[in-house]
Amino acid sequence: MSDQLEGNPLALEEQVCFALSVAARGVVAVYRPLLEPMGLTHPQYLVMLALWQHAPLSVRELSRLLQLDPGTLSPLLKRLEANGYVRRERDPADERSLAVTLTAGGQALRARAEEIPPAIVRRLGMPIEELRDLHAVLTRVIVATNRAGAGGANPGQASA
Repeated sequence: MSDQLEGNPLALEEQVCFALSVAARGVVAVYRPLLEPMGLTHPQYLVMLALWQHAPLSVRELSRLLQLDPGTLSPLLKRLEANGYVRRERDPADERSLAVTLTAGGQALRARAEEIPPAIVRRLGMPIEELRDLHAVLTRVIVATNRAGAGGANPGQASA
């Protein structure tokens, strides 16, 4: 693609933001019927993924890992706690910090969750190599948007 957008620079179908938005909604919709029997929403599933990999975590660490504002994370944690999957406690080493740990129920849920990634691959019907390539590209987009949000973008570059 050239540095300049060709044709109509405002064509909806040419917008990266549109493609990402529609794809994200679609992928989350594919997850929904798999997560509902577990009593999880997609954002709650992401919290559980982080905890299954790294628990215990402080709310601050969890916020950083998920790239979510603590104000957005707090209701998710309250709901997961109400469902019996996590426990939030003051960190004995730092009373100002809340530590999030998995309960026995949250740990047990992991076995069921291990069935989700292969089910998603089957439902999408895309080759795993394509999905890995997409993940790599999206990871680069995340880095680029984080850099742009920090003021690192070159205002002279074309945007899409």
